[in-house]
Amino acid sequence: METRGAGTTGGRKMRLSMFMTGDSNYHMAGWRLPGSRPDLGVQIREWAEVARKCESGKLDMMFIADGPGVSGTEDPETMSLSARIDRMDPIATQSALAMATERLGLVATISTSYNEPFNLARAVASLDHISAGRAGWNIVTSGNKTDALNFNLDTHTPHGERYERAEEFVDVVRGLWDSWDDDAFVRDKAAGRYVDPAKMHFLGHRGKHFQVRGPLNVPRPPQGHPILVQAGSSEPGMNLSARVADVVFTSQSGLKSAKIFYDNVKSRCDRYGRSPDHMKVMPGTLLFMGRTNEEAREKYDKLQSLIPLKVALQRLTNNLGGVDVTQFDLDGPLPDIPPNSARVSSIESYLIIARREGLTVRQMAMRSAAAKHHGALIGSYKQICDELECWFTEGAADGFNILPSDAPGAINDLVDHVVPELQRRGLFRVEYEGRTLRENLGVPRPESRYSLNRQSA
Repeated sequence: METRGAGTTGGRKMRLSMFMTGDSNYHMAGWRLPGSRPDLGVQIREWAEVARKCESGKLDMMFIADGPGVSGTEDPETMSLSARIDRMDPIATQSALAMATERLGLVATISTSYNEPFNLARAVASLDHISAGRAGWNIVTSGNKTDALNFNLDTHTPHGERYERAEEFVDVVRGLWDSWDDDAFVRDKAAGRYVDPAKMHFLGHRGKHFQVRGPLNVPRPPQGHPILVQAGSSEPGMNLSARVADVVFTSQSGLKSAKIFYDNVKSRCDRYGRSPDHMKVMPGTLLFMGRTNEEAREKYDKLQSLIPLKVALQRLTNNLGGVDVTQFDLDGPLPDIPPNSARVSSIESYLIIARREGLTVRQMAMRSAAAKHHGALIGSYKQICDELECWFTEGAADGFNILPSDAPGAINDLVDHVVPELQRRGLFRVEYEGRTLRENLGVPRPESRYSLNRQSA
């Protein structure tokens, strides 16, 4: 990640999220380090321990990445050398973690390409009730082309069509969350009335992709709408973020490009009548930390040495939408990749990194195996804090979605060493501001569309 001198905070506080996926060792070889938990993805008690650790550090949320399929099955031998194959359902996992925590936000990734709005609206609303207002939904359209084969399809839907469906999908979900007024369920034993029928609303949606009558069979969520996270940096992705997202998860590897993205997506809020302060931009950031820069570099080098080249090449192939990179000269530059079923912004990010850093196909594959197209920081705890502070104060980020190189090691390092230093600098909270995720992020609770309609009538 490129950095430069820090500016001022303007009274803002940094937001921090912990990114968890599969075995939660984000680095491709993290599961092989001594002390890591390669089976974390299916050990709920271990997940609960990690969640409590994050909460002890006052992190805003735990973010579970997910996908509805297994990547790399066309080459089982190479796949067998990779982690993150086994993943428990994120809603079920977060529901369990809600019982182990009190303030930590719980965000689940669920695809709009391979789900129905009613089922998703019900599941996430239920999580919001179970957690007393700490749920979030990470909106994705799915980038893995083989996911389609699990859902009665022969091919992955093109990028533009996926976003068109996602736009309508999100609108239906938000409408279903407004099915009932906040005080609709009177549950009056004496009068024998359970619900006020005047406070029930039928969505009656008829669109290109969905027909949904409603109402939802769950009361309005404690947060009104659970937190919406949008993970996309393409034009359609930025427009969707500006319209509905409370948090934007983005991949940015350089300070200059991160500032451009930050200003770009924030500037679009005005056209939708939103304050840019109510949308938090949080780039994914992979940290390799140690007591000294040398210790951090040793850890990084050790992890890189554990990545089989064919695994790295397979991962880059998958991340580029199935373009087989082994057809290229591995010691030559990464060629231009035409748009395909992958996220357009993801392909652009890989090409930008390869061009900026002068990486060969082989080097880009190894870098992708470490951090995909996200920013990566290598250094002492103090240096890590310096660079996070720089991005924050220079207006490139409102916070960071931390990608732990190994679990629980990197998670413990963040909470035990980085967070206290950020707190000492006045950049991060020392106590939670509230009990709900919205309160802690500092984004307002939305009023029901029906309440707003009555106010404007």
